[in-house]
Amino acid sequence: MAGTVRRQTRQKLEVRAALVQSNDFVSAQDLFAKLRADGSGIGLATVYRNLNEMVGNDEADTYHAAGGEQRYRSCSRDHHHHLICTECGKASEIQAPLEDWVESVAAQHGFTRVHHVVDLFGVCSDCAAAS
Repeated sequence: MAGTVRRQTRQKLEVRAALVQSNDFVSAQDLFAKLRADGSGIGLATVYRNLNEMVGNDEADTYHAAGGEQRYRSCSRDHHHHLICTECGKASEIQAPLEDWVESVAAQHGFTRVHHVVDLFGVCSDCAAAS
């Protein structure tokens, strides 16, 4: 049901607010723990369902961390890329000068409606200083 707008529920609003507040990529389990610690009665399956709906509606981005865990971040709807800390999940939205190259390569091979995802991974200055 990607792109489908559904009614707003209390749980959906709680998940969205918690994700926006986290500002970095976070696992569903960590978000669930934060919501529960803040007094929410929300269930883990509801957290997953709402996060995946947000991804489908382009309200959030996701990636799989090195251990395979899926992580989520509330993001702008404009096309962008990420620079992500592999230690703490801190993320910055970045612009990469590759859009013209992508279109050129696609055209050379006869492709249209091409999309791409570019995420850069490293260790942020805070994590580097702590180690």
